[in-house]
Amino acid sequence: MLARILHGAAQRFGDRPAIVRPDGAPCGFAELEERVEARANALASVDVVEGSRVALAIASDLDYVVTYLAAARLGATTAGINPSLAVPEQERLVAHLAPTLLVADHPIDAAGCGRTTPENLARLDDHSTPPRELDEDPERAVAIVYTSGTTGTPKGAVFRNRQFRAICDIDLGEGWESNPPIGGPLVASTQLAHVGMMTKLAWYLHTGCTLHLISRWRADDVLRLVAAERISTLGVIAPQLALMLRSALMDELDLRCVERIIAGGAASPPALVREARERFGARYSIRYSSTESGGVGLATSWDAPDDEALWTIGRPRPGVEARIVDSDGADVAAGRVGELVLRSAATCDGYWNDPAATDEVLRDGWLHTADLARFDAAGCVRLAGRRREMYIRGGYNVAPADVEAVLGDHPAVASIAIAPRPDPVMGEIGVAVVVAQSDERPTLASLRAFGAERLARWKLPEDLVVVDELPLTPMHKPDRRRLAELANANANANANANANANANANGDDVGRADSA
Repeated sequence: MLARILHGAAQRFGDRPAIVRPDGAPCGFAELEERVEARANALASVDVVEGSRVALAIASDLDYVVTYLAAARLGATTAGINPSLAVPEQERLVAHLAPTLLVADHPIDAAGCGRTTPENLARLDDHSTPPRELDEDPERAVAIVYTSGTTGTPKGAVFRNRQFRAICDIDLGEGWESNPPIGGPLVASTQLAHVGMMTKLAWYLHTGCTLHLISRWRADDVLRLVAAERISTLGVIAPQLALMLRSALMDELDLRCVERIIAGGAASPPALVREARERFGARYSIRYSSTESGGVGLATSWDAPDDEALWTIGRPRPGVEARIVDSDGADVAAGRVGELVLRSAATCDGYWNDPAATDEVLRDGWLHTADLARFDAAGCVRLAGRRREMYIRGGYNVAPADVEAVLGDHPAVASIAIAPRPDPVMGEIGVAVVVAQSDERPTLASLRAFGAERLARWKLPEDLVVVDELPLTPMHKPDRRRLAELANANANANANANANANANANGDDVGRADSA
């Protein structure tokens, strides 16, 4: 499907820029197809064939897009490895995938698979003979998209051609193939390994969008890009938007071009929605989805009254069904809290090589989100917390157990628990609740430095509480409610300010929203 859509886009749009690299160099649609055809030959020369799995552990640049499309051209399945992950985390994903070929631009231990670099592939690019055409099989797997992770076990959501078509149906509406809308410039606010790129690249190409890639997300850089390119639809997650609104450039640049703001990936606090609508003069739609749902789910309407726009995640989008169920899977009454479950043709087939986790999340055709919610009187969904202990920091899922397992080895730590605390910019941040090994207490800086080699930056704690003992439940498990109370009681304005400044300078700490 991707190869056919790219060919049609190349015929219709020609030299119109399809991709603009972080250095500003454009690549037109016709040139992109030429590069993809040559790269497909290069991949074939290193034994990538229909049914192969290709892992991309490379920067979010043109090479990523070209190699992904080339693998699809050969009928192979691509999995992106988020470059923001620490190397050991990347290695776990590669080991779980067991790819036919790993394409990496930095050292990664990947025993048992072929490996190459983007530079080596470029030297093998062969423009002489087009690869053979494949039948368009709706069941052919195109992408494996790894979640941020709610446990230490990697989970890769599998998407086939039929799910790609369903995502186009939901995002573009009926008749998209024969009468596609024409897209404008977009900012790639996600790493390319994110579901917002992996599953939606098809319609970005089909509609002639110009996708601006950025090497690292920074509020000031994105605002300059929006103003310079007159970007009318701004796709972000709430923490990114909060950082943009705190930039001095908001008052210096002409941002009247922004007509619509699409915010997904993390909760949009009511104050943020109000401020963004006022200062950009734009309409605002909150999007609720997940990796497993294909990046499509619920949305608030563009012209929603405040009761919907500020306090809900809206209603199911056309083609998506939503229910609120109890622990037995039965619908609960309106106004009652239960688990939010979704169903659509875009939902992934399950997790790669993990039938037990698949059976847990996909039951009777419904995707169980683990989010607690309720329907209000208007039929909108209001979130009420999460069934699991995971929290979302800047659009990235963080499992406390992952962080505790690493920081528990710190020489000054006797025991540790990570608790989330609400944050006005990041949504939530992690607070380390620690029992010290001796009189020498660990510092926040030492904990972050200790964990930096094994954990992504967004997983590192941003405040510290030292206690005599960790609160436990009667079953001798960490008392998460009490831990959250300790984290909130220790709220530190300076710690928040420092964390937010660090996130603005190091944009990979912030998750990125899809643009649909």
